[in-house]
Amino acid sequence: MTEEMPHILVVDDDRRLRELLRKYLSEQGFRVTVAGDAADARARLAGIAFDLIVLDIMMPGETGLELTAALRADSKVPILLLTAMAEAEDRITGLEQGADDYLPKPFEPRELVLRIRTILRRVPQETVPKVQEIRFGEHSFDLDRQLLRRGAEEVRLTTAEADLLSALARSPGVPLSREELSRQAGIAAGNSRTVDVQMARLRRKIEPHSRFPRYLQTVRGRGYMLRQD
Repeated sequence: MTEEMPHILVVDDDRRLRELLRKYLSEQGFRVTVAGDAADARARLAGIAFDLIVLDIMMPGETGLELTAALRADSKVPILLLTAMAEAEDRITGLEQGADDYLPKPFEPRELVLRIRTILRRVPQETVPKVQEIRFGEHSFDLDRQLLRRGAEEVRLTTAEADLLSALARSPGVPLSREELSRQAGIAAGNSRTVDVQMARLRRKIEPHSRFPRYLQTVRGRGYMLRQD
């Protein structure tokens, strides 16, 4: 995975479909982040500039149509709606809310990839700004250079520590499981112990009191999270 690969956010309350799309789209050359509902999607959008959103319409709470309308108030990120609705009027409503395209369920995964690529070709590159730096407390982290500073002073990180912090920094405020962190940071699959060891080392370099972390927090039952002030 590289930063040049388009980054897709898949939002669907069906966990099985989310994971299938994550795997398939990753195999097709995309970076993929998933969210289970609109609230989860909003948290991820707060910290990452995505190239495109694949968004299910029928979700509990805030629907895909409502999220589309809200995003269009201040964002140009392309949106492809997934819908089980058969009526043309329902699909037209999605386009009226600002979606770029829609795909009825069930769908052929290859068609989804073709539609995504077609949308991305239409999007001027400058309309999809990339997050370059994230700040927390007196620290700043440059995601492109994987450079951590405390004020004006550089904090030296190992490659593993920098990869782990990058994974957390791409989704600030969102708990990431050890398995997800292993995948994003390139740690051997299922090696949660390695994630814990690297997290402990990273905390010693960032936290004033590593036993009582303020920024690199443990979320019980869910994993780790980078908290900003």
